[in-house]
Amino acid sequence: MSDFEADGIRIRSLEDVADFFEANRVLSQVWSGDSSGMPPNLLRALAHSGNYVVGVYDGDRMIGASAAFFGPPSARSMHSHITGVLPEYQSRGLGRTLKQHQRDWAFRRDVGHITWTFDPLVARNAHFNLAILGARATEYLVDHYGPMDDGVNRGDETDRLFVSWAIAGKRRANPLDADVVATVKIPRDIEALRARAPDEAAQARTRVRDEFLTLLGEGLVIGGFRDGPGYLFVRP
Repeated sequence: MSDFEADGIRIRSLEDVADFFEANRVLSQVWSGDSSGMPPNLLRALAHSGNYVVGVYDGDRMIGASAAFFGPPSARSMHSHITGVLPEYQSRGLGRTLKQHQRDWAFRRDVGHITWTFDPLVARNAHFNLAILGARATEYLVDHYGPMDDGVNRGDETDRLFVSWAIAGKRRANPLDADVVATVKIPRDIEALRARAPDEAAQARTRVRDEFLTLLGEGLVIGGFRDGPGYLFVRP
């Protein structure tokens, strides 16, 4: 039975062993061939213990998957560890659909916040997470996962921003221009830059990291993101 269905796209919780193997295969394709990130046995364990593990379907074909697990009960939180859809289905609004499905699923289980990490150099994710969803970036994590051997992260350090989304609260808007005291600009398309000029992309990683850590060390907080100027820093 589907948890969600619209315009031919279905999202449903995974239950059968074959589903977990298919989800692993799909996520491996999204991450350019790395099948070790979310093995079927881990997906099965997460689902069986009551966590969020879903597949996204176009007809009978699985085209995406997502997995999240509960955080400490005192925080009533759920951490979204991985979400991906096949390349030919990207940029079609499925990320927003999945996040809304995840929100509804969590809300029915008395979860107040959903957390996740993302690469701070990926502008489209920064825009979606901070400007569209209104999530709050709370930590800059240096090389958080260590070396990763997938086609997306191979050869790069895995710096991440940790964000928290208050799913029952009012959407958090970008700060007013008058309140912005500093910005951190990022490349418009880091994936293209990595392919075209890997040394320049590595320099961007170091520059962004240094600027983030300096501004956070001065007591500023990340207030939002805007295309062009990039990350917007404000006083707490």
